[in-house]
Amino acid sequence: MEAVDTVVRPMKDFAKDSIRLVKRCHKPDRKEFSKVALRTGLGFVVMGFIGFFVKLIFIPINNIIVGAV
Repeated sequence: MEAVDTVVRPMKDFAKDSIRLVKRCHKPDRKEFSKVALRTGLGFVVMGFIGFFVKLIFIPINNIIVGAV
């Protein structure tokens, strides 16, 4: 009986926690969704520019180092 309890109890706890999570979650309204989408897009753009400038700086430095050998 104890072996069955060790299998069933984690599943019950997981189900209980999942139900609690679903009840607490809410669907974002249009304003909240647009804020999240705008900030995510801005993050992609900023990270893209950072990557572009890092590559722009390190390609000539790498060519100087490799070309000098």
